[in-house]
Amino acid sequence: MKRFVLDASIVLAWCFPDENSVFAHHVADQFKHGYSALAPAFWPHEVLNALLAGERRKRIAAAQTRIFLKDLAVLPVDVEPVPPATVFSRIQSLSREHGLTAYDAAYLDLALAMELPVATLDLDLMRACRKGGAELLRS
Repeated sequence: MKRFVLDASIVLAWCFPDENSVFAHHVADQFKHGYSALAPAFWPHEVLNALLAGERRKRIAAAQTRIFLKDLAVLPVDVEPVPPATVFSRIQSLSREHGLTAYDAAYLDLALAMELPVATLDLDLMRACRKGGAELLRS
């Protein structure tokens, strides 16, 4: 099975026209080619939070958010629980080592643990993947 770790930055580029990205569209196409994705358990919250913030900033209408989330819910994205012990040990270490947010370090940790490439538009996470030995999904 072809899988990758899906960062919220990719998903948000699908939704917000001003964040349009050729690579984000490439990632979306991977689902059409039988790929599935994995994300940390907080991923749906992170996506929803960014969409709601976009509504408050008038970047997206509530109706568009609802439609987008309905479409997103049918994609083959599995969320992986992250035990507190992992957050307080490995993810904390990765955050400190690479100067990442705890959220971005969780994507990196998941990629390393599952030996999967990461799909991201986040430059800090890309840099950390390269330095930390995680593969990046390529176009």
